This record gives sequence, C-alpha cells and structure tokens, in this order.
Amino acid sequence: MSTTTLDEQAPPAVGAPAAAVRPRRAGRKRLGPGRPVPYGWAIGPLLLLALWAAGSGLGLVDARSLPAPWTIAGTAADLIDSGKLQSHLATSGQRALLGLLFGVAAGLLLALVSGLSRLGEAVIDGPVQIKRAIPSLALIPLLILWFGIGETMKVITIALGVFVPVYIHTHNGLRTIDNRYAELAETVRLGRLAFVRHVVLPGALPGFLLGMRFAVTAAWLALVVVEQVNATSGIGYMMELARTYGQTDVIIVGLVVYGLLGLVSDALVRLVERRTLTWRRTLAG
Repeated sequence: MSTTTLDEQAPPAVGAPAAAVRPRRAGRKRLGPGRPVPYGWAIGPLLLLALWAAGSGLGLVDARSLPAPWTIAGTAADLIDSGKLQSHLATSGQRALLGLLFGVAAGLLLALVSGLSRLGEAVIDGPVQIKRAIPSLALIPLLILWFGIGETMKVITIALGVFVPVYIHTHNGLRTIDNRYAELAETVRLGRLAFVRHVVLPGALPGFLLGMRFAVTAAWLALVVVEQVNATSGIGYMMELARTYGQTDVIIVGLVVYGLLGLVSDALVRLVERRTLTWRRTLAG
C-alpha cells in the first residue's frame, strides 16, 4: 500500500489548467435550517389528525370521550347545513375583530408615545408592565361589575389581552433602532413627522408584526372565555350549550374551529411579515 502524502506527490505538469490542480474542497455543511418545506405549516396538524384517526379506527380511543374524526366531520356538516355554525362563527369573528382593532390601536399608540419620549415611557411603561403581570381573564369579575355582562365587557376583555403584546414588542422594536439613524436624520434636518415615517415606523415594523402574532392568538384565547359568560351566541356559547347536553362532538367541532382560526390568522400575519420585510435576510428564509 502506498504511503505517499499529498505533499510528496509529483508536481503538476507545466501548462496544466488551474482547475485540474486545484485541490478538491470537502463539502461544506449547512448550519441553517435549510429551505422552507412546501406547506410545512400543515404537516404537524395532519400528523395529529392521522394519529387521531388511527387511534379511533383501532379502538384505542374511547368514542364517548373523543369521537372519531369522521364523526366530528359529520357533526360539522350538520351544523353547517342548519346554519348554526355560520351564525355562531360570524358573531365570534365580530367580537374578536373589534377587540383586535381596539387592542392593536391602543398598544401601537402607547408604544409610540413611550418609545419616542422619555417622559412618555416614565408615565406609560410602568402601568403597562403591571397590567402585563395580571392576566386579562383575571379582570373579568371586575369588568363585569363595571360594564355588565354584555358585548362591551367581552370586547374590552379581548382588547386588554391584545394590546399588551403589541405594546411590548413594538416598544422593544423602537428602543432597538440604531441611534446612528437618529443622528443621520438630525444631520439631514428631518422633521418630526418625517423622522417617524422614514426611520421609526420601518425600524419598529418587525417588532410590531411579532407582537401581532401574539396578539391574534391572545384574541382567540380571550374569546373562548368571554363567550361562556352569559352569551347567547358565538362558538364559545355553542360549546357551553353542548357541555350541558353532553354533546362531546359539538365541543370538539368548536375546538377545531378555534384552532383553525388561530392557525389561519397567524399564517396571515406571517405572510404580511414576509411581504413587508423582504429586506431582511434571516434563517426563516
């Protein structure tokens, strides 16, 4: 067996092309997560559905505790045919949308005031951090005393759950803007509004969109609870009524609807994030 090393090999012939004498590089290992998987967001839910179907088909899951997927699909079809699911879904969507709008507006406004002014931060940030430590759902008894058990209480509860993540992440995005941009804006004599438009808003946008992902999830979480407090319509009311009559399949339909709403709303925010933050090169691809 030859023991000749690379340094002991014969020199290349005169005039040999450079590619012929260039040593072969070892393949570089990619450290990132790789390319995005097409429809990767659906793989996890489909795997759960497959496990659920397999367990039901093999008799490993008690149908009284967790009906089979095909039973749930039949129940959902019956609710759609009767128009009940659409009606409850429209009511829930309206509540969530109103709470989301008010919460996002409040969180964004407070974050701008706190992030652009030391005095604003001194006044606003402390109370918001206190509210952050208090779950919004813990305020429901107090909100019922203040606003009753009508729609106002439900929308305010959702808005309180929404505005905190919007404020926290937008404020953090403002505070992490490179100070050199502010110095450059002063050098070119940008006005206050122009500075906000061209420097502040683009710099805070990644944080705001991250806060929106938490906010839409918080909106659906709060909606689940408030719709079970003296409601006469909505997905939560449908589930509470089904609990009274022992209709497990209807409860599962409501849970699936909530899950799909959360998945779709998060996917929409991520889509907006990819379209508006094309200038960023991240591991997300």
